[in-house]
Formats: sequence, structure tokens, C-alpha cells
Amino acid sequence: MKHAPPITPRTTPRRSCRRLASLAVLLCAVPAAQCGLAAAAEVDQAVLDAEAQRVAVIAESRQAAVAIFAASGQGGGSGVVISPDGYALSNFHVTKGAGDWMKCGMLDGRLYDAVIVGIDPVGDVALIKLFGRDDFPHARLGDSDQLRAGDWVFAVGNPFLLATDFHPTVTYGIVSGVHRYQYPSGTLLEYADCIQTDASINPGNSGGPLFDSQGLLVGINGRGSFEKRGRVNVGVAYAISINQIKKFLGCLKGGRIVDHATLGARLTSQDDGAVIVADVLESSDAYRRGLRYGDEVVGFGGRPIRTVNAFKNILGTFPKGWRVPLTFRRQGQTFDVLVRLSGVHGTEELLEKMQGQVPIDPPLPEPEKNPGEQPGDQPAPGPSDRPGDRPGDRRRPRPALPQREAARPMPDVVKQHFESKRGYANYYFNTLNRTRIHAALTAHGDFSSAAGEWLISGQLEGAGDAQFHVSDQQVSCALPGGELTLDASGDLTSATEPPGSGGLLAALYLWRRLLVLGPERFGSTYYYGTMPLAGHAEPVEVLVGTYGGVECQFMFDAQSGHLRAMEMFLDSDGDPCELYFFDYDKLDGRDLPRRLDVRYGDNVYAAFELVDFTLDKAPED
Repeated sequence: MKHAPPITPRTTPRRSCRRLASLAVLLCAVPAAQCGLAAAAEVDQAVLDAEAQRVAVIAESRQAAVAIFAASGQGGGSGVVISPDGYALSNFHVTKGAGDWMKCGMLDGRLYDAVIVGIDPVGDVALIKLFGRDDFPHARLGDSDQLRAGDWVFAVGNPFLLATDFHPTVTYGIVSGVHRYQYPSGTLLEYADCIQTDASINPGNSGGPLFDSQGLLVGINGRGSFEKRGRVNVGVAYAISINQIKKFLGCLKGGRIVDHATLGARLTSQDDGAVIVADVLESSDAYRRGLRYGDEVVGFGGRPIRTVNAFKNILGTFPKGWRVPLTFRRQGQTFDVLVRLSGVHGTEELLEKMQGQVPIDPPLPEPEKNPGEQPGDQPAPGPSDRPGDRPGDRRRPRPALPQREAARPMPDVVKQHFESKRGYANYYFNTLNRTRIHAALTAHGDFSSAAGEWLISGQLEGAGDAQFHVSDQQVSCALPGGELTLDASGDLTSATEPPGSGGLLAALYLWRRLLVLGPERFGSTYYYGTMPLAGHAEPVEVLVGTYGGVECQFMFDAQSGHLRAMEMFLDSDGDPCELYFFDYDKLDGRDLPRRLDVRYGDNVYAAFELVDFTLDKAPED
């Protein structure tokens, strides 16, 4: 009798092996599943509470998210509303593709018109304003400096422009790293001191919010590291820190195109780890404050500096024009100074680079055509054409927006809030804020009727009597050191009197001119935004005006509206004459300062106690 040959692994069919293995796994899984069900019934209540809290936080935060669609139908991205009146943050590279206005969908199912307000093309940030209500759900701003690697965060946005029903996508992850530096993409888009996260950030998430576990806005998502084979998330993405954006927000609200700052010095690392000055421009404020080749930089902007990368990180978070603390060492001696930061670009240079920036919102390319790391968003599938429409059945194709060559006309509400002017993202908002500052100033007294000569009498601290005469044509003073007169009817660039003051007489003339004529008639005047002022806990609001060939910065208390300080630059590469106003008192219905401090460079020139003011009316013709 013949016997069947033994079955060996060599002769066993592979499909049978796979079936047997699957059956074994299934049989083992049955008791395990039963155990899992039993364990689920015994989950600690604290875990369930934590889950419920997370779901509630995300549900609330999603309401502030914005799905941005270019009005042309070509591109879009994400954003987040930060105030009840509709101001929202996004990326510059998102709004650049959208243009001066865009359509924005929110979780309430409505489609809102929005206009560009201000842009930071280097930091890749844009501020827009939505119209249609005055009670928008909005995010609460957090403190991104408190983030640490391992903290839970979640991103909300419009990846691949999927949110045609305006319901944003949520991804959850951790902070993978903080204080990351990303080199410029193309000609601009430098990400300094940014947040790295493994929460999924894909094309279309650009401009959307990154929230912490409490639902506080800690960043704006921007760049992602994408695989060479396709633009998909690989677990490495970067968000612009909200603390950086806070520094620029006042400038963005002024409708400006904002530049970032440079110290005017190049740093390098020594073998022992010290960060030293390799080069410094003699025209820079850092040089005037004493920084020299070979000095060791140990602190900048309120942070310790231990590496060149740490310095570049914090430097990249400041706007042009700010004064920030710098600490350096030389031969064992430590120096603490305030340095005024210059701009990275000239005005025209920045505008040119913005125009030359390669668009980052192309249609989805073939994988092999899009290698490397870059941000970007895809064409909108097409939300509803009518503001206020609610999306219909998602299974039905929605009407597409017109193509770029047939872009729809700007809506009336946008036209009313947009004014084009070279050098500005939206000049309307600059005029709006300039007018608001002047209204707050005149609330403390109308100086327009005091257009005659001003006589100011007082005491020069520790020296004796002081008197100033200020009129439309000239300024004179009688000080313990003598008398001086300035003809203020022409160019003021050489008006340095009194010696050592940096131009006190010219500064007093321009102070009076602003109070009497207001910003619109002062000369060329614009709203800068906000910046810190030494001795003040809160940032001040700044008007910049030019008259007689010199530039002035007028700094106002954001709460009271009082003028707190002014800086007059006779030379853009030199120190200004600085006036500080204190102890305002009411005189004939007008608030006037009772103390005036004058600084020039590193020195206090004088401190005046102002005892009496005589403000004459304009002489009759």
C-alpha cells in the first residue's frame, strides 16, 4: 500500500499558511477583545474627564478657524480670527495668492468677505479683516515662550482645501521643538524662533492656528517638511510663534508692509563657545552705543545668547525701528545698552522682493515636480458664491469660483475699507489709525486755536530759570548758559541748537506744530504701529512725521492718548533728540506737561520743570 508523502513547509501552499496564521490570530484576539471590553468599562474617570475636556476645548477653538478661498478661485489656505470685530491672522504666502480681498468660510456655515489689512512678508504673516458681524468667535492669544518639547498642541485648518463645507480639520500632536530657525524660502519667508510640531500640517493648513492644550493660540502654521515624492506631511512642521506676531500686530493693524530688523553687526562663535562680534557697521546704532569688533555678546532682547543661532532666532522676531536691550562684555567689563534696530531691507528693495517672490500656491503638482521643503496651498474646490450661504449636500459638486482671468469685482464693503498706496498693504487702515490717534489727543484739549506764539517758562533742574518762545517762524530760548534763536521757516537738518541737545529748539517747534496743525497738516505723516518705550510697561502707539527735512516719531500712551515722548532725527544715521513729557496738568482746558526731560545719545541733556504756559491765538490778518 502506498503512503502519501509527508507534508513539509516546502510543499505547503502559501495561501493555506496565511489562512492558518490569520485563524490563529483571530482565535487569540477573541479573549483579548473580551478583556478589552471589560477594561473599557473600568477606565479611570480622570481619563474620561480629560478626553471630554480635550473634545470641548477643540470644539470651542474650531469656531475661530477660517477657511480662506481666493476670490479668483485660484488658491487659498487657512486663518484664525483674533478679535470680535473680525481681525484674523494668516500667512503672507496665502494672502499673496489671494490678492487684496478674499472669501472666508467659518464653522457657522457662512461665507464672509475679507480684506487685506497688513503684511509681514519676511515673517510670512498677514492680517486680514472679515466683514458681516461684530461678534465673531475669536481665539485667545497665549504665551508661546511657555511651550516646551512634549507639550500637547493641535492644529486647525483647511488642508488640501477640503473644507468646502467650512468645517475645519483638526490634527493633534506634540511640540517637537522650540526656538527653531528656518532659513529664508526663496527671497523672503524667514522663520525665526518658530515652533516645531508633529501635528499633521499639510498644504492648505498654511495660515491656520496652532493651539495649546488649553485652547490658547500659540502659533500660526506655515512651513512643512514634505516628502520628495509628494506634498504630504511627514511629521515635521513649523509654526510662527504668537509672541513674535504680537510684536508686529500693532504695525500690521496700520495697513503697513512691515520689515524685520537687523543689528548691523555680524556674530560668530569661537572654539570656547563664546559668541563674539566679527563685524559691525559704523553707521549702526549698536556701534554708537559702543559695540565693537571682538566684543562678546551675552544677552539680546531679554534672552541669554550662547550660540549664533540663538541670536539669529531672537533678532528675527523684532520689527524695524524697535529699541531692545543688548548686553556685551569686553575685557571682563559688562555693558548694558538699548540699541535701535535698522531694517533688513530698504523700502523699494522689500517691495521688489515681494513682487519677485515665487508664488507658493500652485495647483497640486505631480510628485516628481515638487521636491524639497516649501509651504503652499492648493486651488479652492469652490465655495458658495454668495456671502451668508450655507453649504449644501457635500456629495453634490459646489459651484466653482471664477478663474483668475475672470475674477469677480470687489464687493462694496471691501471697497469701503481698501485704499491702494505704494508701500502699504492697505492705506485705509493707516489713515483710520492716524485719525484715531489725533482724536484721542484732541480729547485732552484743542490746540488748533492756539496758533500764535507760545511762551513756556520754567526751571532748568539744578541751574536756574529757563524760557522758550515758539511760533510759526522761529524758536528762541533763554537758558542759564545764554540765549539762542532758530529760524524754523526752512530746512531743519542742521538745527542742532543748543549744543549737545541734538536739536532741542527744532524739536520744540515740531512738537508745537503737531499739536496745532494735527497729523494731516503737519507734513508727511503715517501711523507706524506700536513699540516699547523705556519706563513704560505697555507699548506706545507711534506716529511718524517728516517736516523741514527731518523725521520725528511721536509716541502716545495707548490708554490715555497723551503724548509721552518724541524723537527727532536730524540725520537718519545719527542719534535723535529725545523729549519725554511727564506730569500732565489741565491749563485753560488743555492738558500740558509740567516736566520735560531731554536726552541725546547716551546723555541726559536737561530736565525742565515747566511752570507756566501762555498760548496765544493766531494773529488776525
